[in-house]
This record gives sequence, structure tokens and C-alpha cells, in this order.
Amino acid sequence: MERNACPQRNGKGEKMKTIGLIGGTSWESTVTYYQIINETIKAQLGGFHSAKCLLYSLDFHEIEECLTAGDWKTVAGILTDAALRLEKGGADFIMICTNTLHKVVDLIQESISIPILHIAEVTAAELKEQKIDKVALLGTKYTMEQDFIKDRLMKNGISVMIPGEQDRERINAIIFQELCLGIVSGQSREEYLRIIDGMMEQGARGVILGCTEIGLLINQSDTQAPLFDTTVIHGKRAALHAIGK
Repeated sequence: MERNACPQRNGKGEKMKTIGLIGGTSWESTVTYYQIINETIKAQLGGFHSAKCLLYSLDFHEIEECLTAGDWKTVAGILTDAALRLEKGGADFIMICTNTLHKVVDLIQESISIPILHIAEVTAAELKEQKIDKVALLGTKYTMEQDFIKDRLMKNGISVMIPGEQDRERINAIIFQELCLGIVSGQSREEYLRIIDGMMEQGARGVILGCTEIGLLINQSDTQAPLFDTTVIHGKRAALHAIGK
């Protein structure tokens, strides 16, 4: 039998959607995305099933320079080019494998005809399913201090808290100076856990790990505070969307 006569299908006989991933920001967390997506597909469909996906991996050095310069226009152009290439390659929907770059998601969506699975929307859906209506948000300083993630959460009825200025600076520094370079430090883990404990004492009912690298440093086994890792949520929801669930 010819191989092209056997297209991948989900349990209902529907053809599996192709996921278009914009990754490389950083590549360490993109590896986690790929693993989560494929593990979810296998758990759902069994057998030899794996995800149909296309990956466009960016050079994070270029992105980081633009972020430092505040040049979001160039960032939007780089990501739009990536999204167009994925659409042309046959992707059915797009994932941006980072929270921070969702700041330009509306500009990207204007240039493509396939949908973008927004990281904040799927995270909000997860929080509502868990009946969590007040969260602390950890991430890059852009994610914590600007509104492109917080607004999406609040529009879904979720109250958002962020750490104080010194803690925000520390969180951001650990992300860019350590995690994005593949450095995982026990001391930094303790810093994050200290901040999480403080946010829970201030009334948070859960904590969003709102940077796709933070899950490299801490996970649910490290704390009793309910953690919501956007990388895990985004990856799982993408896989389920691809098979129509």
C-alpha cells in the first residue's frame, strides 16, 4: 500500500490539523513544546500517532536585540514573515511559542488567513475550568508590566496580580541571563519560590508561569501553590485542537 494513501486521522476519522509553530524564542522552551504536543497526541490517539507540525525557528539573538531597543515593529515583521511561511507550508493554525511576543499577535493575524492559538486565551480557559479567578503572573518584564497578556485574562473574568518592582527585575534577569541560555540554578529556583510564596500570601489563588522558560526552573512538585505553566497549557491545547477536541 502506498504511504500517501494513509493520512493521519483522529479517533473520529477526521484528518489531523497541521500545527505551525513559531519557535526559537528560546529554543530550549521550543523543545518542551514539541515534546508536550507529541506526548498529548500519543496519549489521545495511541499507537504510533504523533503530531503533524511545521516549525519555523527564529534566531533569538535578533529578537532580543529588538526587545532591548523597544523595536516592536521589527519584531512584528519577523514573526509575520515566519507565520506566512508556515501558512504557505500547509499549517492549519499558528502557535507563537512564547508569551512576550504575543504583544504583536494582532499585527500578525492581520497578515495571515489561518488562526493563531493565543497563549493567554487557552490559559484563561484552563483557569476557568479550575475555578481560579485571581492569579499572580510571572514572566518577562514586558509580560508582567504591559497589558497584552493581562487584558486577555481580565476579559475572561480573572484578576491579575504582579510582583513588586524589585522582584519583577529579578524574575526578568533570571529569564534572560540564565534560562534563555540554558542555565538552571538552584539559587534562582529559591528566588522564584520566595516570590510565589509572597504572592500567595497576598491573596493569589494560583500562579501563572507566564514565560515559556520558567517551567525549565520550577514545576508543581516544588510548591503547594497551584501553578499554571503556559507552555504546558498551550502545547496540550494545541494538540487537542489539532485532533478536534
